[in-house]
Amino acid sequence: MKQKTDRPSLPGEGDNDYARYMRTDALLALQRRPDEVVHRDELLFQVAHQSTELWLKLATSELTEAVCRVDAGEPSAAELLLARATLAVRLVTDQMEIFNHLSPKDFQALQPALGSGSGAESPGWRQAQAASRKLGLAFDRLLAAHGTDLVKLYSGEPSDPVYRLAEALVEWDDRVSIWRVRHYRLAIRVGSHGVIGTPGSPSGMLAKLIDYRFYPDLWQVRAALAMGGPTSEGSVA
Repeated sequence: MKQKTDRPSLPGEGDNDYARYMRTDALLALQRRPDEVVHRDELLFQVAHQSTELWLKLATSELTEAVCRVDAGEPSAAELLLARATLAVRLVTDQMEIFNHLSPKDFQALQPALGSGSGAESPGWRQAQAASRKLGLAFDRLLAAHGTDLVKLYSGEPSDPVYRLAEALVEWDDRVSIWRVRHYRLAIRVGSHGVIGTPGSPSGMLAKLIDYRFYPDLWQVRAALAMGGPTSEGSVA
């Protein structure tokens, strides 16, 4: 029987295998040092945003694999991967509650440390958006391969794996939209992004994104069917 030892067996830096596998020395050194900060809440700000980038990295990985599964004709496997990506965005949204503990005054005080940085430059969100679009195209290819369209799909059985994948796409779209709404409200409450409705303000730009959807055709067919069904085969009102 192999005896457990306190000595690390993995290569890398750290006093134990947990530290070496998780690379905690590097991870915990990514935040600005106390002698670098202009305001103590920079740690709160960086931790929240850095962890967001990590969750989005996971979400993008799941979306990318889901594209492969869809193209392989495995909608059920893609649905499960999409559910994981959706949960990652939910966690990103939930952790935004920490910003309720950041006052406008304190945010203003730490702004010089941010330079001209903006959340619009987030690589995580850009990659997730690109993967979302690729997944939408893969879903279109799947419908074509099954010789069906959205009206036929939504008129069929909810147990259909392709139908379930369509609903998973709607849920992903909805969760990203919820994040956008939360981000917008925080920008108004804490971020000093201008009064609601001010032309050209950052808050105005965020507001325009609230109604954006990756998969508008899915939302349209669901709404049309709920209001009375398709006007003809293969089309919706």
